[in-house]
Amino acid sequence: MSLQDKLAARHAAGKPVRVGLIGAGKFGSMFLAQVPSIAGLEIAVIADLDPERAKAACRTVGWDAGRIARTRFTDRGSDACEAEVVIEATGNPAAGIAHALAAIDAGKHTVMVNVEADALCGWLLAARARERGVVYSMAYGDQPALVAEMVDWARSAGFEVAAAGKGTKYLPFYHAVTPDDVWTHYGLTAAEAKAAGMNPQMFNSFLDGTKSAIEMAAIANATGLDVPSEGLLFPPCGVDDLPHVMRPRAQGGVLQKSGVVEVVSSLERDGRPVFRDLRWGVYVVLEAPNDYAADCFRQYGLKTDASGRFAAMYKPYHLIGLELNISILSAALRKEATGQPQGFRGDVAAVAKRSLRAGEMLDGEGGYTVWGKLMPAAASLQAGALPIGLAHRVKLKNDVAHGAVVRWSDVEIDASDETVKTRKGMEAMFGSVR
Repeated sequence: MSLQDKLAARHAAGKPVRVGLIGAGKFGSMFLAQVPSIAGLEIAVIADLDPERAKAACRTVGWDAGRIARTRFTDRGSDACEAEVVIEATGNPAAGIAHALAAIDAGKHTVMVNVEADALCGWLLAARARERGVVYSMAYGDQPALVAEMVDWARSAGFEVAAAGKGTKYLPFYHAVTPDDVWTHYGLTAAEAKAAGMNPQMFNSFLDGTKSAIEMAAIANATGLDVPSEGLLFPPCGVDDLPHVMRPRAQGGVLQKSGVVEVVSSLERDGRPVFRDLRWGVYVVLEAPNDYAADCFRQYGLKTDASGRFAAMYKPYHLIGLELNISILSAALRKEATGQPQGFRGDVAAVAKRSLRAGEMLDGEGGYTVWGKLMPAAASLQAGALPIGLAHRVKLKNDVAHGAVVRWSDVEIDASDETVKTRKGMEAMFGSVR
């Protein structure tokens, strides 16, 4: 609880925290909306493929002409490295990895909004940052960093963590949904979504399970929690039932074991809404270490399972970019990350949405061809699974059955591609330290 004091001191000394933002989309715009109300923070550079669009975003969120004039707008992500803290918010895994490496090598702290890049190569990026003496951080406001914070709180208070994760809207058939029919599941028409500037493939990645898998991989890698061996279960569960449902099967719950990441659905399997759902929130399920602590759960009104040993804490909402400055200030003023990969425990494999034929092009997260399945990293590497973050515009060499994992050997991969080389380098690192 010292960020405001530390920031006030920087502001008083005339040394504001200078930030470079790469990507002025929704997440970036939400952050930019907060900037005018944060004394001691300065946006030095905004890099976007369309600088004029970035300027328009600043006007939309309330920036005045003077603030816009004081900010450099560019189409080169590397220009953001002029700042003290670089925010990578493009959503493109290849771009995210390249920008993070450039920032780290330039000695700049990096806040990785781009969880797709983090799931693909975050362990390597965090290790590189530690070597350079800078911070590589998950983005506060997005669910992975919030979950990592809750897990850290629980463990620091002396609790075992049975499960941690987030809520989402999920039904099993969503894995096959494509951008053509995504809006029906959001209660929108295609015209309404287009008018609102909503990208159908991006929103489909939220629905088809890919985004959940990516976020749970990031959480597992940051916290050391395990990944379910058969992938995410997405059990229907409201906040009052978290201690009952999100406990090991041996104790009457649905989990394979204690200490795992998992996502809860806001829909019952027949499509009815879950009572008091956690669609927008995050949670951690605690296990009391002794009878006395279990008694305290009851005495202080926590919802528990029938045994009284499992209880849950949750946040019903997350505020995305509106909360991002917590990561920026933590990196700049405390030299601490709001979560970062400590290992490589979870990976996200590309899985065929339908029967795919040799010669077809894969189209990545939320597209028509593949969705992302969470796997233990060791199992993914042993199977030679193609990471979902590399399933972009690559051609199949082999047929792949509906529901099967796509493998490196099934696709034509450019071994000289920098993203491929970075990922292969991380896989080699993992093999050398196991």
